[in-house]
Amino acid sequence: METGRSPACPRKEVIQKVTSHRFAFCGAELAAVYVVADQGRELHLAELTGNRGILYGLPAILALASHSPAANALRSGRPLWLTPKELATFIEDDPHHFPTRVRGGDPESPARISLGALPLGHGDQELGCLIVAGEALDGFSADDRSLLELYADQVAAGLESVAARFTGRKAPQAHLGQSLVPDQGGAFILELGTGRMEAHAHVLELLGLPPEQFDGQVETLLACAVPDDMPALMAIVEPDRLAATGQQLAFRIRRPNGELRWLGLRCRVEVDSGGTPRRVLGVVADATYLRPSADEVSLVQRLSATLAGAATIREVSRLAVAALREPLGASRVAVGELESERLIVTALDPPEPDAWPEVWRSDWRSEWPDVSLSDLPTLQSALRGGHMSLWPPGAALEAGLLGVGPGGLAVLPLPADGRMVGVCLVGWDAEHRFGPEERSLLTATAGLVGQALVRAHALDAGHELATMLQRSLLPRKLPELPGGIAVARYLPATAGLEVGGDWYDVIPLRDGHVAFVIGDVQGHSAGAATIMGQMRTAVRAYAVEGHPPDVVVARANRLLVGMETDLFATCGYVDLDMEEGIARVVRAGHLPPILRHPDGVAEEMVVEGGPPLGVLAEAEFPMTEAGLVPGTVLVLLTDGLVESARLPLEEGMRRVCEVLAAADPADPVDTGAVADELVAGVGRRDDDVALLLLRYDGTAGRPKRSHWTVWRLPNAVLHARRFTARTLRSWGVAEEIDAALLVVSELVTNAIAHTQGEVGMDLTLSADRLRIAVNDASPRSPVKPVWVSWESTGGRGLLIVEATTAAWGSVPLSGGKQVWAEILCHRTNGRRTG
Repeated sequence: METGRSPACPRKEVIQKVTSHRFAFCGAELAAVYVVADQGRELHLAELTGNRGILYGLPAILALASHSPAANALRSGRPLWLTPKELATFIEDDPHHFPTRVRGGDPESPARISLGALPLGHGDQELGCLIVAGEALDGFSADDRSLLELYADQVAAGLESVAARFTGRKAPQAHLGQSLVPDQGGAFILELGTGRMEAHAHVLELLGLPPEQFDGQVETLLACAVPDDMPALMAIVEPDRLAATGQQLAFRIRRPNGELRWLGLRCRVEVDSGGTPRRVLGVVADATYLRPSADEVSLVQRLSATLAGAATIREVSRLAVAALREPLGASRVAVGELESERLIVTALDPPEPDAWPEVWRSDWRSEWPDVSLSDLPTLQSALRGGHMSLWPPGAALEAGLLGVGPGGLAVLPLPADGRMVGVCLVGWDAEHRFGPEERSLLTATAGLVGQALVRAHALDAGHELATMLQRSLLPRKLPELPGGIAVARYLPATAGLEVGGDWYDVIPLRDGHVAFVIGDVQGHSAGAATIMGQMRTAVRAYAVEGHPPDVVVARANRLLVGMETDLFATCGYVDLDMEEGIARVVRAGHLPPILRHPDGVAEEMVVEGGPPLGVLAEAEFPMTEAGLVPGTVLVLLTDGLVESARLPLEEGMRRVCEVLAAADPADPVDTGAVADELVAGVGRRDDDVALLLLRYDGTAGRPKRSHWTVWRLPNAVLHARRFTARTLRSWGVAEEIDAALLVVSELVTNAIAHTQGEVGMDLTLSADRLRIAVNDASPRSPVKPVWVSWESTGGRGLLIVEATTAAWGSVPLSGGKQVWAEILCHRTNGRRTG
């Protein structure tokens, strides 16, 4: 066997070992394991087992660049299969790197031995090559080849286990006497259509099942499995739930003597011409070396027991995170559900937003984020395949995943009922290499957590439906505001399974005004969430119509009184002029807003209040006016943030003021950080929490405004044009005067000719545009004609307005409407031309 070189294997524990125990597996009578050595330049013979009489002179060392079957297979990454004739040709072409003699004669005589070379590992995990040989005149059959390839995967797992012991990793250790070629294993072929199984004698031996008691039915073997592992096994043997791909898992059996044993299963699925799974070819082997520690087995058993009592999705997710992060030494763990092509995160450890990638934080709308799978294509691909994906340090991943595990990342799909119900992400900051023990732990955990998520869904389906309803009724994103930044936080109650009716909204209005609304419908139920959605829609509609705050709240009150419900609601409404800083506030049984002034002083606003909505049909809601200076923070909140069974309201409001005052008054207040700090102090929640914060900065330049009341005189349009010309010249506008006078003529003429009552005109000049608005008492919106003939004497007014302006439109006002148009004002060197 020597070739004149010393087999200086780089690892003392991987030594050349020759055994003589009987080896027979799918037509192979001999197996040899070569391991990569000498910094990847050589292959060293590490173990030779079986009937050594069929091959003589296997080299102890092979150059990886040689023309041997082992080197060729490892370089290509694909199995190499040789029939007796092809084997004889190989020996003749390269006798120095191949057996010098085969049983049955010398290389020139007809041989009876077929050979297979199967690479162990792939990519960055190239471990070596498995050589198998046996008597097969026509070569190994297709079934034997598939099963031997699965067996090679089992050998690779054992080789990884041995190597991991000597790399200094903190992982369960392999047995010192472990063989690289496990003889305790067997193959099976399962016909999916009939459930008939052809099982190797070693399979029955592993299960402790006498051959005479095996009736050829798969159910007989499944009965040996531990009940908790049954769902994962059933996913393999049920044709209508099986993806036509390879699978692997570790599972437990209970032998007749009561012994609990871990087995490893690797299988491959054959499909028919229509893509339907037809047969399963599998290899079962003793996986004790993957579970050498009783602690590892007990960890899965404890997780199974605790998950059995978990009643909510959040509780299941929390238990999964606790079971994985500390034992694996992970830096971060996330568990999420799949919902309409989005990952709805249900548990994070650590929970702080700064610990997670930016793409996650951008969607951090509530307690935890929900991320679109289209932003994480690698995760989307792993879920589609349904297999665990392990990414080593330096892997080419998108930023949303690379930030989770820069030193190593495990993507663990959570299966249940033949589909993927969620995913678990485990990431490390420091460099991390994955061993077979971790793979087995993650695989076992995935099946348990997936099934537990399905059970939790069944227990709180009504709660989840209400939560989705409530989530859909809240604004997804807040609008960008001129002169301020608004942020919101919403947290559902953690006590009980019903949801409440807290809501918030930010509504841009005309003339630089913005409405900030917060409310709370009485009770916790899907009905409360439904009323919340109706009230939010009503308040938004009344506000956009242009009604003052007290009218908006009064109309919402009458609407709720007229509904067929016994529920009432509280509401806080603030109409803020973003240019002037004037806030008009109305309270309907709600908590007063809190102001944090630029000097750091935080206090409750003194606002006169009215009764809750839905109590008295003709209730009055007084309006309070206050001025805000740039740098002021306005806070609207619901009582879930400041009041509970353990927290008096006064103390809760004082805590909010203290958090606001603690921000450095010398720096601009980070509203997002302040909002996070406010909700972070809330533990177990008896009620929902809604929080709306505005940092008012003020606009850079205040617009110029002027108003003209149009008299109903024969020359009313002439007076409106003269007023417009005088005003624009006083503002320094010259180039846009002609277009502005044309628009004024058309809008005022339409208002005088087609409406009754008072007509008013407003001119507003901002940094880059002139706005002309004409108000009248008619609620009918103007209709632009589709076509005007050349003989028509009218109908061209709105067409002219559309042609000469950047934009125009109509909005309802209380008792009438406003027709407006905007003309762009050109600027040169920072100054308006003219």
